[in-house]
Amino acid sequence: MTQILKIALDVPLDTLFDYRAEGIGAEDAGRRVLVTFGRRKMVGLIVALASHSELPAANIKPVLKVFRDTPALSPDILRLLQFCADYYHHPLGEVIFTALPQRLRSDQTTALPCQTGYALNESAPRPDDLPARAIVKRKLLAQLAQASFTARETLLALSPSAGKQIKEMLAAGWIQEQQETRPTPVQGASGTPPQLPVLNPEQAAVIDSFASAPAGFSASLLLGITGSGKTEVYLRLTASQLEQGRQVLVLVPEINLTPQLEARFQRRFPGVPVVSLHSSLNDGERLHHWLLAQSGQARIVLGTRLSVFTPMPELGLIIVDEEHDSSFKQQDGLRYGARDMAVARAKQRNIPILLGSATPALESYHNALEGRYRLLRLTRRAAEEAQLPAIRCVDMRSEKPLDGLSAALLQALAGNLEHGRQSLVFINRRGYAPVLMCNQCGWLAPCPRCASRLVVHLRERRLRCHHCGHEERMPRACPGCGNLDLAPLGQGTQRLEDALAQHFPSARILRIDRDSTRRKHALREMLQEVHEERVDILVGTQILAKGHDFKRLTLVGALNVDGALYSADFRAAERLFAQLMQVAGRAGRAAEPGTVLIQTQFPGHPLFEALRHQDYEAFAATQLAERKLAGFPPFCHQALLRAEATHLETALAFLRQARKLAAPISGPVTLYDPVPAPMARLAGRERAQLLVQADSRRALQPFLHHWNAELTELKARQVRWSLDVDPLDF
Repeated sequence: MTQILKIALDVPLDTLFDYRAEGIGAEDAGRRVLVTFGRRKMVGLIVALASHSELPAANIKPVLKVFRDTPALSPDILRLLQFCADYYHHPLGEVIFTALPQRLRSDQTTALPCQTGYALNESAPRPDDLPARAIVKRKLLAQLAQASFTARETLLALSPSAGKQIKEMLAAGWIQEQQETRPTPVQGASGTPPQLPVLNPEQAAVIDSFASAPAGFSASLLLGITGSGKTEVYLRLTASQLEQGRQVLVLVPEINLTPQLEARFQRRFPGVPVVSLHSSLNDGERLHHWLLAQSGQARIVLGTRLSVFTPMPELGLIIVDEEHDSSFKQQDGLRYGARDMAVARAKQRNIPILLGSATPALESYHNALEGRYRLLRLTRRAAEEAQLPAIRCVDMRSEKPLDGLSAALLQALAGNLEHGRQSLVFINRRGYAPVLMCNQCGWLAPCPRCASRLVVHLRERRLRCHHCGHEERMPRACPGCGNLDLAPLGQGTQRLEDALAQHFPSARILRIDRDSTRRKHALREMLQEVHEERVDILVGTQILAKGHDFKRLTLVGALNVDGALYSADFRAAERLFAQLMQVAGRAGRAAEPGTVLIQTQFPGHPLFEALRHQDYEAFAATQLAERKLAGFPPFCHQALLRAEATHLETALAFLRQARKLAAPISGPVTLYDPVPAPMARLAGRERAQLLVQADSRRALQPFLHHWNAELTELKARQVRWSLDVDPLDF
């Protein structure tokens, strides 16, 4: 019988496409297909089946191929992807193919091993209907009744005579043989489970509170200071889920946190299949891990933001570590927030979710204060002898720093070296210096494609743009006046590394930033050096600010932190506080006390006062009060219409048209005037934006739905535009 299929394609059109096929059933929803679209062949995905089409029968093209090499996406994943498309007002086809591994987006069949197995027919008797002496057949029937497909190897393991009995059951028509492609089974790490650490009373209370919650959906926010043992809580809750036969999804914001967390989970759960999903995996590895999760073989999945869409048939718990981190928000294409999608997924699956952070996003903390999330606290460090580090501001107004380093920090570094302890000097700017300057005419090396300066990478004699990737050789003379006196201005990690080497020539100094960790496994090898105490002074960016546990590190120095204090971005203070709390948390995590020195021109700023007391909740209360007065999130909800074109006026003209279209449907929604983006030029394109704001999602979402439909009809051949719901970067 010919069936009409509603198929999603990876195209920027917010519609499903009708095709026809024979022998397709409801169970094929979620399966990939090959179709003709225009003059090309494309991979699509069956979203639904329909009894009829609005198109004339002659215009409905046939499906060229149905891919049965991998299982179909489950209904719950299709619902999640549809919710994502609706909430972020993005075409469903692009959402689906963003969520799939790269290999599944192509028309190549996946080279997965084929497995022989069996399934029960309706004519098969129940095990209890057979005579008691038919022991093996009863065992086989009982095993087959547990699943729609049972591998031959599983049945043969039940008895030496199982092969003969299978033949007899096939001949009797009780069972049918099937071929199924399945991922190669993953083996858990070998070894014996380690002795569990003793929980402190706060950890035990958090776990008991979580365990005693009613079954079903619940969202909990774990506010735990750095070093308070949040990961141990994650491990205990994971163990509980594994005992109940469920899978666990753990989301982390950055790739560099995945290997160490994976190793910790593998040590705790030897024999339990654990897989990771992140962009450092090649396409084959990523597909294999994804299929292991989809088949249920992988019991624990650790991954970055895209992992939130991973199919897991027995998912019982979602954990989002460092839930405040902006890396959970995709900044191009499908601009989704993985943390929010994780909450939506937990709600759809009716399972609990735990969000953990030492500095939660103010939106999450506000949800907890309003009772939408449960608030759980860890206020002391987990190690019995560990104390919170002492945080002190170094007043740079009265300092004459040497190479950007205050006398107080240099003295503290020297003392740490003398006592054989490790130190971390943090500066969130990679490269040698942020700009190359001519001392005669004031020329500053510009990026030809962006409204930014080129960063000096002195060792390679290169200038690089950290926004668009443009790169060029350092000039020998000023292009403006011909002067040969060109000097790097400001400080980055490379210059800081050189300065520290001059001050402490015998120290073992290691720089960890995006430039030094480009090679695969480089970060893992560097961290191993630190753990093996082959490093005295670490120099690093935010790559080192969170998730690392260095037992001998007792001193942290933070440089160049003042820029965010008076930024136009209303989230800048929140980000700075989180960053400094995280980097401060690297100090004094074991028996030896830690010290944090923050170099600043504004030592009396309220942010530093809260930081000295390490009081997130006091800082959050102040920030929430300010945002309530200003009408900023979480007391409103925002969307940003972004436009880019060759000329700025073209982008602004498009946004003015868009604003006019919105006037008749805006209702309780406020639309602000179009303005150039803070970085108006990026990668050779001029950028502008229009802010949309409403008091509630209930008001904002219907407006965006209607407005997006109008925008799609707007002629914008010279403009690329996108709608960013819940924007983080302006």
